Amino acid sequence: MANKKFIVVCTVLFSIATVSAFVEELDDTFKHTRKPDEIWLIGFYAPWCTYCKQLDPVWYEIGAELKNIGSPVNVGKVDADIHTSFAKEFRVTDYPAIKLLKDDLKYTYRGPRTKDGILEFADRVSGPLVRSLPSQQVFQNVMSRHDVLFVYFGGPSDLKEKYISVAKEMIVHTYFFSAARNILPKTVTLEEYPAVAVFKDGTYFLYDEQQDGDLTSWINRERFLNYLPIDSYTLYAMGDTDKLVVLAVVEEKTPTKESIRYKTMVKRVASEYKDFYSKEFQFGHMEGNEYINGLIMEEVSMPFIIVLNLSNDGYFLPPNKVETKDQLLKFIDGVLKGRIKIIFTKAPLLGIFLVFVFGFVGSTFCYVLYKTCHMVGYDSRDEVHTYDHAP
Repeated sequence: MANKKFIVVCTVLFSIATVSAFVEELDDTFKHTRKPDEIWLIGFYAPWCTYCKQLDPVWYEIGAELKNIGSPVNVGKVDADIHTSFAKEFRVTDYPAIKLLKDDLKYTYRGPRTKDGILEFADRVSGPLVRSLPSQQVFQNVMSRHDVLFVYFGGPSDLKEKYISVAKEMIVHTYFFSAARNILPKTVTLEEYPAVAVFKDGTYFLYDEQQDGDLTSWINRERFLNYLPIDSYTLYAMGDTDKLVVLAVVEEKTPTKESIRYKTMVKRVASEYKDFYSKEFQFGHMEGNEYINGLIMEEVSMPFIIVLNLSNDGYFLPPNKVETKDQLLKFIDGVLKGRIKIIFTKAPLLGIFLVFVFGFVGSTFCYVLYKTCHMVGYDSRDEVHTYDHAP
């Protein structure tokens, strides 16, 4: 019996040691020892940070996974309490902070602290800024794996240079591809070359500088599906799109027939009226009402319809309960034409985001810390770029 316990303990310790071997503890000597062509995924933590401790086992799994698949990404971690100059160089303002260092750029990860989310980020950012689609077969395969696909068609041009420049900034959010005109699917017609297209929602849209403005803003607006499930992370990420969000708030685990009807109604409007509303509105549903309760400072009964303005922390409520598609359309038109007045929340959406993600009591304290010293939470939305130039 004692031997069995000993074997189990040894096996566990060996597994921990094996996984830990794929994550390197970094210090202030890193900038002198790192080779120029090395790519590093670095987690910054503080010993007192509860969320850092929760991420720790996931971080070791990420290190092992990247090593097993032969990824060029090295994984490290830094105690920011000890190596303060290291953290300062990477502009770390929150814990746990996740940065990817590639060439002379530092990219910041702001998505869910999950293994799949971080691995997808590492794969996207560590690879080419713009990935080539050499054949129709590859094109179709990539389309089947991505809900939203940005593609540049054509040869060298000023538009291509702009596209590459945008990719450098927005690779943290989405993939970028390029293709020659001869691999274009038969269902796609391009009257002019070069061109940039986005494939999503079963169709495609072409970028038009005169109608759509600058390329960066257009890609930022189009990088989400027209209708999708929305959680607090997704909602926060939508803050830079300048779109209003039409949201059906429904039960989380066992949605009622009424909730299913609400979801279907919003999805139907998003699909059938895409040409009318897609530039101004994002559509989706959120499971559970905790986030919205914190936003409007009262408990809402589900299902429920609300329109959020993420650019100014405001929201719109229907004057009457929305029961039909026509009533929903009337509400949306009222918002669009200014007949429905905006309501402003007393707490910024960032504060609500923290409350929702981390729990009311703890996050209220964290939000106070965020406002005073920026040590907990997420980066300010005022930060223009999603990457930092290395000094």
